[in-house]
Amino acid sequence: MTTLTETKTLTVKKLDGVAEVHIHVNKTNAYDLEYYKELNAAIDDIRFDSDIKVVVLMSDMPKFFSAGANINFLKAAEPRFKTQFCLFCNETLDKIARSPQIWIACLEGHTVGGGLEMALACDLRFMGDQAGRIGLPEVSLGVLAGTGGTQRLARQVGHSKALDLNITGETLTPQEALEIKLVDRVFPQEETRAKTLEYAQKVAKSASYAVSNIKLSIMNGKEMPLNVAIRYEGELQNLLFRSQDAKEGLSAFIEKREANWISQ
Repeated sequence: MTTLTETKTLTVKKLDGVAEVHIHVNKTNAYDLEYYKELNAAIDDIRFDSDIKVVVLMSDMPKFFSAGANINFLKAAEPRFKTQFCLFCNETLDKIARSPQIWIACLEGHTVGGGLEMALACDLRFMGDQAGRIGLPEVSLGVLAGTGGTQRLARQVGHSKALDLNITGETLTPQEALEIKLVDRVFPQEETRAKTLEYAQKVAKSASYAVSNIKLSIMNGKEMPLNVAIRYEGELQNLLFRSQDAKEGLSAFIEKREANWISQ
């Protein structure tokens, strides 16, 4: 059964374990505080929905995933407000990394500034080969990429390349982004959404309890010393060993049949 929830800037569609989060702020998806409040509420709703295993964040605008924050909105705001706005954005995006669901950014248009920062907060990024440019040009405005751009980009592509991209404001083609591992897959433009949803549905139908623990092990473990992270990995594995899915997976392998995964 499909469920649909629509707000001013977002539409959330849920079907067969996959949630599609559609952005429709304006023609470039240049956002303000209202959008982030609605995104925050959508993330909270999805986190509490045990039926949802994978989330795809995408744009309903034909040429843009997102151009980032609305410049007129930022220019009119006081410095203290802008600081709190960035803090709220960061707290919202951090929920994605802490959520058990796998989040995929489907990039079919230009993905710059805060748009890329949203995509970087997701677990995976899939892009169309004619989607346009991707990068963090905030230096051209005299500021830095302040909703995770300097930090998540450095962890994604390495510190020196992140420094290069941030201080020059250079934007990349989809193929260039793939070469430095900024995006994970590049699809033919007209197939991008379908291929992304196909991937999402495949993951949603797999051993979802194991998938969520794999995500948590990697995302949380990268912030720990290696010896602590290994122990953390072991605790998550212990939980899996006790699960019905582990018993089913081993039995299915031995019996040479498809596993019948049980949602946890």
